[in-house]
Amino acid sequence: MLENYLHLIRPGIDTHQELVVYMRQDCHVCRSEGFTAHSRVRIQVGERSAVATLNIVKGDFLPHNQAALSEAAWRKLKPEEGEKAYFKHAPAVDSMSAVRGKLYGKPLTTAAAKSVIEDINAGHYSDIQLAAFVAACSGNRLTLDETVAITGAMIDAGQRFKWNSERVLDKHCVGGLPGNRTTPIVTAIIAANGLVMPKTSSRAITSPAGTADTMEVLTDVQLSYDRMAEVVKQTGGCLAWGGSVSLSPADDVIIRVERALDLDSEGQLVASVISKKVAAGSTHVLIDIPTGPTAKVRSPEFAARLSELLIGTGAAFGLKVKTIISDGSQPVGMGIGPALEARDVLKVLQCQTDSPQDLRSRSLAIAAALLEMSAGNGQRTGTGQSAGNEWLTLATDTLDSGRAYQKFQEICLAQGRFSEPELAAHRRTVKATRGGIVSSVNNRILARLASLAGAPNAKAAGLDLHVRLGDCVTLGDPLLTVYAEAPGELEYALDFLMSHPDGVHIGEEAV
Repeated sequence: MLENYLHLIRPGIDTHQELVVYMRQDCHVCRSEGFTAHSRVRIQVGERSAVATLNIVKGDFLPHNQAALSEAAWRKLKPEEGEKAYFKHAPAVDSMSAVRGKLYGKPLTTAAAKSVIEDINAGHYSDIQLAAFVAACSGNRLTLDETVAITGAMIDAGQRFKWNSERVLDKHCVGGLPGNRTTPIVTAIIAANGLVMPKTSSRAITSPAGTADTMEVLTDVQLSYDRMAEVVKQTGGCLAWGGSVSLSPADDVIIRVERALDLDSEGQLVASVISKKVAAGSTHVLIDIPTGPTAKVRSPEFAARLSELLIGTGAAFGLKVKTIISDGSQPVGMGIGPALEARDVLKVLQCQTDSPQDLRSRSLAIAAALLEMSAGNGQRTGTGQSAGNEWLTLATDTLDSGRAYQKFQEICLAQGRFSEPELAAHRRTVKATRGGIVSSVNNRILARLASLAGAPNAKAAGLDLHVRLGDCVTLGDPLLTVYAEAPGELEYALDFLMSHPDGVHIGEEAV
């Protein structure tokens, strides 16, 4: 009688975060267990186990005695090449009853939210089940109580930092605004003033750059829990990738499915932000909500509702949250893409004469508001007003004196290195085909253009935006420059721009 095991191989198949196992339809394990395509299968390797989705293979891709793992499954199980793995049907996921109930309008209880998040964190949900949960929470379907329940469950599912400081500062931007890379500048200003700011950030999934992608151009961002703690102890701050320290691991899985479905949930967004801030050990958080016709948040009403939910959820966990509703009508800075945004960050920190002034001013405003919060003020929601003059003066002096740049270098070196960004060799400047006034800039089209050029996977790819809203241009003036690491990617991006010319719209004729 054949034993219920197969030998594992690693073919190098990238399924992002989804755990997938591949086996022959006619292998003895598949036949004896009655597995079919998309079965949920528990894999046991020594003392380690995981649940994966089964893909059935026909033909000679696999021998009868082998099973293949996706890269995500291989990282999870950490087997040796050829090691034995045992297979059986995964148990039913009981928490799915709470998801089905929510789809039919039944509120999520604290216990139900905990059960769902625990199962997601343990890898028990298939992508289909995750999609059902995302749909159940989409739009404004989550109440404040449900959002608090999900947030608490996410916090409990990951690691949590505790710092020896009464006030631990943090900031976040809800996103949707290309180039808005204020975080590295703000963190340097705050830490240079002797305050604690353990900043963790995300990578991009569908956007051309996340803060972690941009910082990875300049330094190492994959820090272990202990390494991150040491960097913060040494420098007062850090600029690390949140995924490497597992602060809210279930959230990373949920975000992947939300992006794939292009479904936004107000409550889930809030749970994502607040859970990671609480897990990072923060006590005072400033949240930037860019609002504009092509930003993630498109109306003042939505921004106000989101602000209220962020503040209320933070308060449930003792977190002091202040929000700023900012201008989201156009990208910030010149560059869109990891290396191009890193270049802009360095220009501001180094106070270069050609540094993007909008990135500088936004960073100073956020830093000033955080400095004010550190003194015990500014704990109410804002509407974009500048912080008190003394705090703005302090933030500006910290930047202009070079102390912020010195602290930034110190943080980077503590994380492993400090490197200068390099831009892609293949580039093309797109010029105005008529004269007039720049009347609109489409954030989504420009973000897509930078992504098609290769960002964020190609760190040196992206684009430079040479004009701003209200600028007067004449025929032949440069509008933007696209950068790519390969000629094919450059042409692919430019073809997209030809079919989407309203990334930068020229309105009325200039006088």
